[in-house]
Amino acid sequence: MPELPEVETVRRTLAPHLTGRRILQTHIGEYRRTVATPDPERFCARMDGRSIVELGRRGKFLLFRLDSGDTVTIHLRMTGELSVVEPAAATTPHMHLWFDLDDGRQLRYYDVRKFGRWSLITPAQFELFDQSIGPEPFDPELTAETFASMLRGRRRILKPLLLDQSFIAGIGNIYADEALFRAGIHPRRHSHELTADEAERLLCEIRWVLSSALEHRGTTLRDYRDGNGEPGENLSRLQIYSLDHDDPCPRCGARIVRDVVGQRGTRFCPSCQPVNPQAK
Repeated sequence: MPELPEVETVRRTLAPHLTGRRILQTHIGEYRRTVATPDPERFCARMDGRSIVELGRRGKFLLFRLDSGDTVTIHLRMTGELSVVEPAAATTPHMHLWFDLDDGRQLRYYDVRKFGRWSLITPAQFELFDQSIGPEPFDPELTAETFASMLRGRRRILKPLLLDQSFIAGIGNIYADEALFRAGIHPRRHSHELTADEAERLLCEIRWVLSSALEHRGTTLRDYRDGNGEPGENLSRLQIYSLDHDDPCPRCGARIVRDVVGQRGTRFCPSCQPVNPQAK
């Protein structure tokens, strides 16, 4: 599913089209579960006539901040896609929600797998939502010392911890594997065992892989498209996630291992990422 770089790229590409636009009418297709909360009828009633004052992002969620003070949270999941088009543009059976905008265009939401969810929440609900998500990777208050303390406070296997959105926001399978590889840290290491130097190195590599992906508009493996319908260009820059079992490590030539860690497919180099670095 889209991770921080992909969702942020969607935000950046949609913002010029949607900021300041007023929603004239909201439409929900036959698949009503696209709207998680409130119920579809109240969702439409509270959206109609509202203006989008800002597009934001929190972790993997796209945010529409409305002039009412409410916020729309959008989790695109695996195949959610947004685009602003002319009303005469062709539709597909996978269009589940759309807005008529005051400039004559439409914002359309497509989702082949139907896993994406929209919620319209009040300021008080947004505060709870915000508190449920961990710090943003680029938050200046997330220092190396703070990150090391966070790791020491969780006695968990490292890879699934990085995917836990309540621990740190926006990281998914692609960028966890990439950051761990660049940091030379095995995905099965326990978080509380990392040294201060390892924690600092891991944070630096998390920021590097996310920044690189942002620069190249995200990673398209199959479905992801930005707000202009364009795929990301970061796939060719991935060092390990795009490799298969027994492919050579791009750094040392050892055979890549593809395993399941925390119920997620995981790629790592057993030589560059030793499970017991002291024994190396």
